[in-house]
Amino acid sequence: MVKQQIIEWIQAYERIIIHRHVRPDPDAYGSQAGLQRMIQLSFPKKEVYIVGEEDPDLHYLARMDEISNDKYNDALVIVCDTANTGRICDQRYKLGKKIVKIDHHPNVDPYGDLLWVDTDASSTSEMIYELFLAGKDNGLVLDAQAARLIYAGIVGDTGRFLFPSTTPKTFTYVAELVSYEFDRSELYDGMYNVKQNIARLRGHILKDFTISDNGVSTVKLPQDILATYDVNALESGQLVRTLGDIEGIIAWAFFVEEKPGLIRVRLRSKGPVINEIAARFNGGGHPLASGATV
Repeated sequence: MVKQQIIEWIQAYERIIIHRHVRPDPDAYGSQAGLQRMIQLSFPKKEVYIVGEEDPDLHYLARMDEISNDKYNDALVIVCDTANTGRICDQRYKLGKKIVKIDHHPNVDPYGDLLWVDTDASSTSEMIYELFLAGKDNGLVLDAQAARLIYAGIVGDTGRFLFPSTTPKTFTYVAELVSYEFDRSELYDGMYNVKQNIARLRGHILKDFTISDNGVSTVKLPQDILATYDVNALESGQLVRTLGDIEGIIAWAFFVEEKPGLIRVRLRSKGPVINEIAARFNGGGHPLASGATV
């Protein structure tokens, strides 16, 4: 029933502003921009904006809108793929008349006036497609551009369908999405082509990594190392899967110095639950993929 209520709210509001989390990934962009496109197609007279700090590495998916504060007056705000309020990119979300939360992370911070949280979903993008399925008989429309964005979000958050969050339902949905005509090869190039500086830093990590007796590996990337390879802290997120295929590593952590006194921690696991650890350090996420800030 919550999906129908979200659709009713979308139908009722003339202005809709869609947010997502800081340090975005393809699922954050895919769900945010995919939802925007779907609403624009379905209700051409509505104003629909996507906001947040841009990541240049995700420009192949979408560009953000720049809007003034007064746009939030009487607006419906939808926050995608964000578990807690501290991670919402652009804190002006509070200025909206009503707030909807759509997310697939554990509901540790049940914010908003209307919440749809499904921890069994592979991604928030998968949930956006479910929203389309729930509302297509009531006017919701999808096209190739929206399908491309949603597909990218699902591919990104399932690790190209390798992660346990991938379900038979996920494969059913992506089979339907690829029936829309968009260039998957071009999309994969945007998602997985690696710049030379990233590749060289990856080589540095692979050359020097260690594994503890109980299968833990840690990587420290202080600012001087990042500078040596001309990689910024945001780009370092592309490196977190570097250790995922190495035999003997059960869990790993990347410590990235974003600026003096602030370290971004990216945690990954092949089994042990790690999001409870992240939650103790101003973070959170999925049981096997989390982050924190110290």
